[in-house]
Amino acid sequence: MEPIIKIEHLNKSFQTKEGRVDAAKDISLSIDKGDIYGIIGLSGAGKSTLVRCLNLLERPDSGRVLIEGRDLLTMTPGELRKTRQSIGMIFQHFNLLMQRNVIDNICFPLEIRGVSKREAREKAKEYLKTVGMEDKARAYPAQLSGGQKQRVAIARVLANEPQIILCDEATSALDPQTTRSILELLRQINRDYGITVVVITHEMSVVQQICSRVAVLDSGTLAENGTVREIFESPKTEAARRLIIGTSTQGVDRMHSKRTVRIVFDGQSSYEPVIGNVTLAFHTPVNILYAATKDLGGSAVGEMILQLPEDPKLGDQMIAYLRERKLIVEELTDAD
Repeated sequence: MEPIIKIEHLNKSFQTKEGRVDAAKDISLSIDKGDIYGIIGLSGAGKSTLVRCLNLLERPDSGRVLIEGRDLLTMTPGELRKTRQSIGMIFQHFNLLMQRNVIDNICFPLEIRGVSKREAREKAKEYLKTVGMEDKARAYPAQLSGGQKQRVAIARVLANEPQIILCDEATSALDPQTTRSILELLRQINRDYGITVVVITHEMSVVQQICSRVAVLDSGTLAENGTVREIFESPKTEAARRLIIGTSTQGVDRMHSKRTVRIVFDGQSSYEPVIGNVTLAFHTPVNILYAATKDLGGSAVGEMILQLPEDPKLGDQMIAYLRERKLIVEELTDAD
């Protein structure tokens, strides 16, 4: 099956007072139709530049951007306008018109397209119901919470009946509970309408909650990509390790002079009292610095960070013991 989005050897640079900035360097990736795909990286990694290249809000210096097999860079202005109508975009700060009420905000892009006022209002009512905001049709943006504004923004995008929705840090301005509800809404929309969703974020928790596949960007390059589970369990690059392990160890006061490991286990291995068995087997306690269960695509995956004894031989034996039990074990360094 042809991917709905395909990027080939994309390059984009900007000239600043400090000199040339390479925001995207030889990036190639594919996104399948109906997927929820995450693009993650720290500030300055090139995420927003990449997403703006997907609908040519930023024109790449070189490379190709294909939507359903058609290269945006070779389209006429008319063809590009038509293709852009099938690509909705949700922003961090909502971009609602403050002087228009909720239903008129949703109708606005439809009116620009020439949709009749009656049809536009019917569509607006339908999608307000989808996002759970039908009782706020007459309210103005200033009367809404951040989460409600984002729901209106999502309804406005849906009214154009897009095939693709690009979310550029769409939950960054929201509190954790509201973020979860917005991500669940996006998952519902993906499931019910079959819309492909591309999520741009710097938060690993967002990717873990909603995405099936993810690309990790680092200083304008594609560091690695794969399923969320693959990259969570075994990050291969320093960029991915910083995002995953850094999230886990935030606020953890570790003694760097001692040996530290990260272990990952799935639902089956979580039934075994792993740490208790290690302590019994080696008659030596280990220190649990961090423990949590993550929801990766509806599947529970556990994670722990342990301090092992200072004796190198004993530490090696404990690591071998854990790996024999099919656990993923990764040694951490001070850089982690």
